[in-house]
Amino acid sequence: MTFAACLTFAGCGASEAGADVMSEKSTESSLEETGKAAESVAESSVESIAVDASSEAAEQMPDLTGTTLRVGAMKGPTSMGLLYLMNDETVNESGINYEFQMATSADELLPLVLKGEIDIALVPANVASVLYAKSEGAISVIDVNTLGVLYMVSGSECASVADLKGKTIYLTGKGTTPDYVLQYVLAQNGFAEGDCVLEYKSEATEVAAVLAENPDAIGLLPQPFVTAACAQNEALKVVLDMNEEWNKVQGNGMVTGVTVVRNAVLEENEAAVQAFIKEHEASAKAINEDSVTGATYAVAAGIVAKEPIAQKAIPNCNITCITGEEMKIAISGYLTVLFEQNPESVGGALPADTFYYVP
Repeated sequence: MTFAACLTFAGCGASEAGADVMSEKSTESSLEETGKAAESVAESSVESIAVDASSEAAEQMPDLTGTTLRVGAMKGPTSMGLLYLMNDETVNESGINYEFQMATSADELLPLVLKGEIDIALVPANVASVLYAKSEGAISVIDVNTLGVLYMVSGSECASVADLKGKTIYLTGKGTTPDYVLQYVLAQNGFAEGDCVLEYKSEATEVAAVLAENPDAIGLLPQPFVTAACAQNEALKVVLDMNEEWNKVQGNGMVTGVTVVRNAVLEENEAAVQAFIKEHEASAKAINEDSVTGATYAVAAGIVAKEPIAQKAIPNCNITCITGEEMKIAISGYLTVLFEQNPESVGGALPADTFYYVP
């Protein structure tokens, strides 16, 4: 399979384009994209961030003035955790000169990583695995930046996965992360082929359009489309948190976005990479604590079109910064599920332990 073909499995974020909710080229097609589903992972990560923040305050951040890190991120929940680092100088304690580049799809970022034109990239989890395979192990994953962002939305009642039997579900692209997630959850709940109909659309905006026309339809959407769709049609509501449903049958939280670094950069200046991780943690913590300012940053970055929608969506985007062994457990569990459904979705094979940066 060619590199371009592998990217068709990128899922949430592999193609980010939006309508009212986001600027025209800023959707995270999900995937590719809070819920009780990820609570066990998310809560522990928030606690760890708080502990880290208090302990690190006493530590002297190394002065890395003169060091430049080129960071590429996709417009969507995956990049929201960077917004304070991009806009608030107090978050940048290291003095690193960050050069940020926002992209609308993974297709834009991955060639730049392979050519050495970007040092750090925030991409969907399975895309990171594909990149690891295509680069022959030349990158490492350093954190999880976003947990699950998928929700089932409808104007009709749906109290459990069992209630989906006999229904038609609208979702984005066949062979993408939302498809794999839904089919895994259905199978684990005893569904057989034909028990429900999956109607695929090319973009999340198309799913939202179906729901706008027929509120009784059932759609699988990522944030912030969920918030936007519900804001535009009061008949719509979240009927199932797919993060919660995933957690019930899989045990580990769903992983949407991760952060990777080129190993050449890691080997040359590990202190700078570690400083970035700490500042990424601080930035993620800040937007979770202040969604009002975060919404302003999100609109300015072209991630979301309107501040009220961004403010409501941010708490449900599962923005985090999970590192170390906890990161490895979460990502490896998620990739294993995708691999079992389609090996090519993760690059043909599960990545080796060297994929995970656990200092």
